[in-house]
Amino acid sequence: MLLHRQPDLTVVMDNVNKAHNLSAIIRSCDGVGISEIHAVSYRKSIYTEQNAAAGASKWSTLNLYDDIDLVYSKLSTHGMQILVATNTEESIDFRNIDYTLPTAIVVGAEWDGISKKAITGAAHAITVPMLGMIESLNVSVATAVILFEAQRQRALKGMYNLPQLKAECFERMLFEFSYPQLSRELKKKGDPYPQLDECGSFVAL
Repeated sequence: MLLHRQPDLTVVMDNVNKAHNLSAIIRSCDGVGISEIHAVSYRKSIYTEQNAAAGASKWSTLNLYDDIDLVYSKLSTHGMQILVATNTEESIDFRNIDYTLPTAIVVGAEWDGISKKAITGAAHAITVPMLGMIESLNVSVATAVILFEAQRQRALKGMYNLPQLKAECFERMLFEFSYPQLSRELKKKGDPYPQLDECGSFVAL
């Protein structure tokens, strides 16, 4: 799982507050190898449905902000192109984007959609073309559709064949996933993690 993680691909949820949508988006993110997700909410905490997420939240980090500018500032330092999923005259077909570049996909609230501030700060507005009477997909469904296009493009380029995580990050996450209780205890004490061998056992010093 760690070998397939894509640290330069992420999702930003702009005031998506319904638990089932949050959980479904987290599950889709995990499915394409995203381990760090961002959410903007005016509430101090947001809740997901653990069953709907199928445990995906155990493998994904959700960062919570109260302002979209804070997220965009962080993403810009990592050189990410920021895409907002919204229906405007300037929106382009989501399939006409190069997702092999460092990319952040911004999706909006269930009723209000993407905020004006989020649209202004993005590089492109993208849309999923609709051919029926309904103008847009549910936010979690639209996110999944876009993410799996990103996964398709990255797979064709071989980006899932080579580890994308930095060695230090890879080793840290490997230990935390392998020994969750011990890693929590070591964090509290401020102690470093023991080194693991190729079988996942502690390396004798």
